[in-house]
Amino acid sequence: MAEEQQLRQDLEELRHLESIAKRPRVLSLLSSEIRNLDATLSKVTAAVAAAAAQPGASAEKAPAAASALNYVTLGSFSWDQDNDKIKLYLLLEGVQEGKMETVFKPVSVDIKFHDVQGKNYRFSILKLNKEIVPEKCKVVVKPTKVIVTLSKASKGNWLDLHFKEDKLKPSLDKDKDPMAGIMDLMKNMYEEGDDEMKRTIAKAWSDARSGKTADSLRGYP
Repeated sequence: MAEEQQLRQDLEELRHLESIAKRPRVLSLLSSEIRNLDATLSKVTAAVAAAAAQPGASAEKAPAAASALNYVTLGSFSWDQDNDKIKLYLLLEGVQEGKMETVFKPVSVDIKFHDVQGKNYRFSILKLNKEIVPEKCKVVVKPTKVIVTLSKASKGNWLDLHFKEDKLKPSLDKDKDPMAGIMDLMKNMYEEGDDEMKRTIAKAWSDARSGKTADSLRGYP
């Protein structure tokens, strides 16, 4: 459970860094590392749940595993576009508008669907091909699907929905410690970031070396 909690905290900080990052290369590095760490967390969470479900597992471990809020990733969808907007079609039945969390940003989309036939689902695009206008985006719930409309910041045709990543991106080996990948990522961000970003990352390194909980990034505006 300690490893799972650590991974969740790492993801939280990486997503916070993504929300304040501005340089395309830094955003690309963060997007790649978040996906890698999210995959690692899913494996760890599944292993914990499997261990708790085994006969003889302690009664204390089972509730802890069940209490973790897990999401099923909605990776299959269709989309089309016109000159002004993008429409995404998510095939999902039983969605309730009052149990959705939507976060639209200029280059990302993150939508969570809670308690859909007993499960939680999540759809996200960490880096869109081009910018959108968050306040003009909307979600419409239909009986058998969800339609997400993204308003383009500039008119024109998108060749792809996702941003084409820079070839320079961190690699996370299967047997490599996830923390090592994060440290490499932060080094790259330090080199690419502005003065404020460098001061924030330097403080995080200092806290980590002194054994403190690395929460200094959360205070970054």
